[in-house]
Amino acid sequence: MLHHSSHDDPSTRFAILVLLSALSVLPVTVIAPSLPNIAAEFQADPALVSLAVAGYAIVTALVELISGAVSDRYGRRPVALVSIFLFVAASIGCELAPNMTVFLIFRAMQASIAACFSVALVAIKETSGERDGASRMGYAAIAWAMAPMLAPTLGGTLDELFGWRAIFCVLAICGAVILFLAVRELKETAPSSALPKRPYLASYAQLLRSARFLAYALCMAFSMGTLYIFLAGSPLAVDESGALLGLYMGLVPIGFVCGSFLTGRYASRLPRGTVLVLARILTCFGLLAGLLLSALDITHPLAFFGPCMFIGIGNGLTMPAANMGAMSVQSELAGTAAGLAAAMSIGGGALVVSIAALFFSEAEAVNTLLATMLAAAFLALLAAVHAAALDRREPAAG
Repeated sequence: MLHHSSHDDPSTRFAILVLLSALSVLPVTVIAPSLPNIAAEFQADPALVSLAVAGYAIVTALVELISGAVSDRYGRRPVALVSIFLFVAASIGCELAPNMTVFLIFRAMQASIAACFSVALVAIKETSGERDGASRMGYAAIAWAMAPMLAPTLGGTLDELFGWRAIFCVLAICGAVILFLAVRELKETAPSSALPKRPYLASYAQLLRSARFLAYALCMAFSMGTLYIFLAGSPLAVDESGALLGLYMGLVPIGFVCGSFLTGRYASRLPRGTVLVLARILTCFGLLAGLLLSALDITHPLAFFGPCMFIGIGNGLTMPAANMGAMSVQSELAGTAAGLAAAMSIGGGALVVSIAALFFSEAEAVNTLLATMLAAAFLALLAAVHAAALDRREPAAG
């Protein structure tokens, strides 16, 4: 059922959706600086403690896969409210955990907040026009990029001042505040008549049979794969100190913020397929420039990291447009599409970097890394061109 309100303000609703999407990615990296202290307090093996990050990411992918389909059946609002409530409870559980086992159980429960990512994407789509949807998603993507960038600094500061448990106290408070706002202001965006009752597996199968959905999902997977190759390979290829390396690597997320801003500013003026193709051409162009500089034996770190910034710019343009495209294939399955596309982009990206790692070599580290990133970026460009061609042939459903 749709919930209407006399004070239903589109800007307030959009702000809440942005907060939901930011909160869904904040917990991934916020505890990274505190892992040694958590291991020390619980007298646990550091490899076991690392499950608090790696295991969380796996559960996140599963939650995104399932929650989108559940929101198609039961609505966006109830899924968002339940996931935030579970997140608050899990954060309190982590804060009070007496041992490592209890901590990891509640940490896995925290991943319930990932459902809000799909819900936010779909709600933005369902409250926007065909053109301005990608634009608004671009502005929201700035929050997706900034939250995990700033999270380790926030977590490290809280740990240093008050101890690692304070991180989960702050997460619980943030979740409680957003839950209060969502209860008051978050309205249902899926018309009750559109909520399908078909089996979940049938919904996934219908999307996987769609050439358009697969084109968008593959474009996202290869785009994420390009980023994952950079994250995995650049510390091996470039000989810099930890702090300076982190500073140089930060150019890529800064590029993502710039690309997301460009999406917000200009995506409403261009066809979605055009945005996708331009985004992927930009990334390929940047990586080609990096290969040229390397061939000219220019070895300054900026000769490598500067061109890699185009990975971030390209992905900042790609993700909002490709997500909108994937959700538009079957409007009544928008939630399922958002969750499935997210899971495919994460899993596909992980597969791409696993294959690329086979080609890494010490002898020509920079050249090899740039070549493998360019290969992944070119495959993303091919998927983007295919998606744009299919869009011209079959206008989007919504």
